[in-house]
This record gives sequence, C-alpha cells and structure tokens, in this order.
Amino acid sequence: MCAQHSDKKGQENSMSDAARHQALARIRAAQSQRRTPEHWAQEIQSGNRDALSQAITLTESQRLEDLEYLTAILQALDNLTPQGRPIPFRMGITGVPGVGKSTFIEQFGQMLIEDGHRVAVLAIDPSSARTHGSLLGDKTRMEALSRSPQAFVRPSPTASNLGGVARGTHEAILLCEAAGYDRIIVETVGVGQSETEVRNLTDAFVLLMLPGGGDELQGIKRGIMEMADLILVNKDDGLSRAQARETAAQYQQALHLFPPTPGGHTIRVLTASALESKGIRQASDAVEQLIHSWRENDWFEEQRQQQRLHQLDSHVSTILRLQRAHHNDGTATTWDSLRTQVLNGTRHPLDAAQHWLKNHVES
Repeated sequence: MCAQHSDKKGQENSMSDAARHQALARIRAAQSQRRTPEHWAQEIQSGNRDALSQAITLTESQRLEDLEYLTAILQALDNLTPQGRPIPFRMGITGVPGVGKSTFIEQFGQMLIEDGHRVAVLAIDPSSARTHGSLLGDKTRMEALSRSPQAFVRPSPTASNLGGVARGTHEAILLCEAAGYDRIIVETVGVGQSETEVRNLTDAFVLLMLPGGGDELQGIKRGIMEMADLILVNKDDGLSRAQARETAAQYQQALHLFPPTPGGHTIRVLTASALESKGIRQASDAVEQLIHSWRENDWFEEQRQQQRLHQLDSHVSTILRLQRAHHNDGTATTWDSLRTQVLNGTRHPLDAAQHWLKNHVES
C-alpha cells in the first residue's frame, strides 16, 4: 500500500511539474513574440486567436513586468473600442462534478451562435494545475463548440502558482470581449471559494443541479443558492424525468424562504436535458429576461461598478504580494520574521500586516 501511495504521489508531482512547465512555456512564447501594445491590441481586435491566447497567458504570469505590459494592451484596446458598442454579457455556470456542465455549455453555446452571438468559454478548473488531464478536459468535452469559428474555448488553471480565478480571469474576460465575443461563459467546478469569485466576475450566475431532492437539498449550502440568479435541474430525461421535475419544485419552494435578491428579480428554477437538447432555449430566454430587467432598473451597471471595486482590492493584494517577492534580501528577511511570529502566535496577523504596510510599502 505504501509503495502504491508513493508511486501515485510521485506521478501526481510529475504531472504537476509538467503542467507548470507547459504554462511557463506559454508565457515565454508570448514574451518571445513581443509586439507593441498597440499592435497586439489591433491583432486581438481583428480576430487573431493566437494573439488572444497569448494575451490571456500574460494574465497567468507572476511577473510584474508582464502585468504592466498586459495593462498597456488593455488600455490600447480601450482606445480601439468603438463608441456605442453593445455591452457584452457575462454568465457564470457552476454545479457539482457530473451534473453535465460541459454538455450543457456546449449546447447552450451552439444555440447562442445560431442566434448570431459570438461565444467565449473560460473553463475554470481548480484541479487543472495538479493533474495535467483535467487542464484540457473541458476543451476536449466541448469538441463541437471548440471547432466553431464563432466560439473560443479556453481551459484555465487556478490552483497553481501561475494564476487564479480572482486575478487573471477578469482580464481574460476583457480580452475576449475586445476580440468581439459578446457572450462570455465562465465555467467552474465544485461548490466552494471559486464560485464566490466567479459570482464577482459575471452578470448572471447559473447553478446546475442533479435530480434528487431530500438529503441533497439539505446538503446544498444556502449561500451558493443565494448567489444563483437561475437554477437549472439538468438530466430531465429518461428515467430521471419525474425526479428532475420533483426536485425543481422542491428547490422553487425552498427559495420562497430566501431574502429578496439585490437585482429585484425572482430566482427561477427550470429543468433541462443537455443530452437531449431540451430546455436550453427556455434557459436562454430566462437569462435574456434578466438582462433586460437589470438594464431597466440599473442593477446591471450597479453590479458592474461593485465588481470593478472588488477587482481593485484583489489586484492591490496581488501586486503587493508580487512586490514583496521581488524585494531585496533584507526586506525578505523581515517578511520571513513576521511570518514566523504569526505562525508561532506571538504576533497577531493584523498587527503584522499593518507593520509591513507601514514600513515596507511605498506611500
């Protein structure tokens, strides 16, 4: 057993190293093809998918100079954006593994393309940096959508040292929008911290659920359901059809006990079958109704404003951390000393943070 465990651990470490080296190689490839920010922005806006992919790679970098260069690209794109362009819409989709997110997104994305939209899918997978297979899993499962010239599918690692959903995904969304994609779908897996971050990046948040109420209904965190703007019970087909509809009724009843939503809308619960392509149109109509309602009552822009402030806080934390990593040896020693004091419980984390900011961050 010990030998098997050791072999498995060694294999996971090997895959982790391989994923990390591949990510570093992507960053170096982007750096080796340096263009002026203005030229790079023009290529992105003209539909150059390689330029878009390389720019998204910059969002995963831990180098301050890369983030500065990315900022210049985004500013150049702002200057190229025509006035009066329709505002793209961002949608987050989550659900437990096995609920059928990728199948649903592929069907949903293809329907949006048929309606005249261009679709970008950012598949956020917290496990992708640890296991090489999952890094490309979503793109493989969305094979038909990936082949469409009107779609862009990008798996994105979040659990590695090379980036995370809280920082790089917002910029990836902006880059996709600048490239002409007007429907951005951010997919995440599991039910946890990544869902909170995706909620802070998107306009509407869709929660996919499996048929089966009762214990499952009790086990779902209230906070996750409160974050949702639309709940879809997937797999409304075959032998699961009756159970899916019963589950939807149970969720709808439970939602009556929740407080009013900040956007003034009622959280709807619908059923769908991604496998049979049923209920996809109804889900799309429900999302479009939300967009229309929020733009009328100003919640759309108010939410975007709150999210921009959230991104400011997030970026300040990230840049301070990167600056700390690049400080001289003396400053690094001070930081290590503070960490040791916090670890030993001899200094409160808040006191240590205030000491650091006061003495080692330029005003």
